[in-house]
Amino acid sequence: MFGVDPVVLLIVVLAAVSAAAVCYSILYSRIERQKKADSRVNRIKSAETDRMQVKAARDRVQEMSKRRKSVQDSLKDLEKRQLENTKKKQSLKVRLGQAGLSLTPARFYLFSVLFGFFIMLVVFLLGAPVAVLVGLPFAAAFGLPRWVIGFLIKRRQNKFLDEFPNALDLITRSIRSGLPLNDAVRLVAGEAREPVKTEFRRVVEAQQVGLSMTDACARMTNHMPLQEVNFFTIVIAIQAQAGGNLSEALGNLARVLRERKKMKAKVTALSMEAKASAVIIGSLPFIVATLVYLTSPQYMLILFTDPRGHLILGAAGIWMSVGIYIMRNMVNFEI
Repeated sequence: MFGVDPVVLLIVVLAAVSAAAVCYSILYSRIERQKKADSRVNRIKSAETDRMQVKAARDRVQEMSKRRKSVQDSLKDLEKRQLENTKKKQSLKVRLGQAGLSLTPARFYLFSVLFGFFIMLVVFLLGAPVAVLVGLPFAAAFGLPRWVIGFLIKRRQNKFLDEFPNALDLITRSIRSGLPLNDAVRLVAGEAREPVKTEFRRVVEAQQVGLSMTDACARMTNHMPLQEVNFFTIVIAIQAQAGGNLSEALGNLARVLRERKKMKAKVTALSMEAKASAVIIGSLPFIVATLVYLTSPQYMLILFTDPRGHLILGAAGIWMSVGIYIMRNMVNFEI
């Protein structure tokens, strides 16, 4: 067709095919060996990669276990210290600080004694019996001031619980805006309402003398022994040991505290009727005794002049105390 003999062309094609077949037969074993070597190398690399991945996963698990153990140890230590503080009887100085008073124990005792003498003078001028002249000033000097301190502590704690979620929200917004935790706490110490402002100022002052944030927050429970403060301390301790999203944790804590407050208010409203009934039932014997004394004094004087009347008054007082204690436990609920 192109001036080439077909026979010659066929011979050339056959020669080329034969040469290719010879080359392939010669190089086949080498190609197979190379494939096997590459396959072995790939398997070795894959096994090495798998071992590295397994080792990395094992290291991550060990690291997580160490961090979890560290967090658990920190929480156990924190709970142990708080349990010791709870079991340990609080001194008068600590209670005065919890009440927000700047009095020293010596001055408190002085005021208590002076108040007792004042009550004794008033009772003496009124011409009360000797038992009242001795008992009432004693109760006024040692019982009433401590009851006032307890009342002030409870009122201050309620104010703290009202403002504490707002302080946590302020810390959360500060952290989300880029401020570190220390600056967020200083912001709360400068802008929050009392008594939250004072408690966080103590945290800042504790940090300035070298304490860590966890220890400084743990000291807050000494002045404000509340479960809500304990929750806050635990969140700070976990974040310091294990890391994590602190702003989200504090935001969730603020929401939980508000829900606890709502639940307490709901329980208080539901139990108010029972509390009113308990107050009426507990005060009814005293009201009846007073009315009988005003209308017919001779019926009541025998209880104070006759030894058998003294026994009756003592037994009635014991049973009344037991009944009031039982009713108080029935209408008080802890959340």
